[in-house]
This record gives sequence, structure tokens and C-alpha cells, in this order.
Amino acid sequence: GRFFVYGSHDADKVPSGRVPLLIDAAMAFGTGHHGTTSGCLSALDDLAREGRSFHNVADIGCGTAVLAMAAAKVWSADEAGTVYASDMDPTAVDVARVNADVNGLGDRIECLEAAGFDHPTLAEVGPFDLGFANILMGPLLELAPDMATNVSFGGYALLSGILNEQAADVIKAYETVGFTLEHHHKTPEWSTLSLKRS
Repeated sequence: GRFFVYGSHDADKVPSGRVPLLIDAAMAFGTGHHGTTSGCLSALDDLAREGRSFHNVADIGCGTAVLAMAAAKVWSADEAGTVYASDMDPTAVDVARVNADVNGLGDRIECLEAAGFDHPTLAEVGPFDLGFANILMGPLLELAPDMATNVSFGGYALLSGILNEQAADVIKAYETVGFTLEHHHKTPEWSTLSLKRS
């Protein structure tokens, strides 16, 4: 889509007309080039191209916060305000803060140490109209009830970290708690799901 994800060693290669996302992963997962992350970026891009905007965004299991940063760059502060990025790994939270700062988004992204939505700030500012979770199938299945509680009616969940053969089980779990599948992005190996809370 519209994004160009790069490391600092490629700073001179950013093409014009693209949304740049500088990611130096360090000790956190997520350079932005994995099929699951690129699937989430494509799904986000699709929603933006459809003219949708989101005012309250959470990136759960954020890793490097690449998805939180993409949302903050697509939707202005007037539209999206603060984007919340949480991870249970304190090292990932530190890396996410550094990445937000170097991308000029330190004032737009709040990085929190939390397992899922289990943080007082997330409870206070929710529900969210867009929630990302690019983790693994097992944690996604466990997260389904909390995602339903924390995503507003009419809002979206963008999920990845799912092998293609696992997608049906994740879709079923999220349909059970009130989501409807709108789009299934596939690479040869990985699936990304766009689900709407209904």
C-alpha cells in the first residue's frame, strides 16, 4: 500500500509519495517486512482508501509499534488523537517509544506495558473503533472476548499472526463474540483478517 518501511541504513531510499515508517527493531519483534505485518498494513490501507477514519486506535501486542505508527500517520491528530500501543514485553515497549520518537510521533503514541487490554489507561479511554492484534493464533483466540468488549460497535479489528490453515478457527472465534469478517488478506503462508464489530 502507501507505506514504505525501512531501517535507518536505508534512509536515502525512501521514495516520494509514500508514507515512511522508520523501524529499527533492536530487541523487539517487527521490522514491518514480515507477511503478517505487511498484511496488517495493507488492511489498514484498504480501510483508509475506503474513506474510513478512526478516532480511538489500539495496537495490542505492538512489538515495534509499526502498526500504531502507521495509523498515526494516516489519520491526523484531529482525527485519531492519541494511538495506544501495548505489549507485555517491557523491552518491546521501550523500543516502541524510541520508534515513535524517531518517527516524530512521540506526542501521538502512548506506549504501555500490558497483557492484552489489561491496563487502566486502556480501560479508561476505550472502547476503540480500531484494534490491531498481530500476535499468534493461540493468544488471538484467548483475546477474542476482550477484543469484543474493547472494540465499539461498528469498529474494526485487524488480526494477523495467523497461518492460512488457522484462519478458519480464528474467524469462527471472533464471529462467536460478535464480529463479521469483511476481508481476508492472504499471502502464500499468512492470513490477515479485517473484522467488523456488529
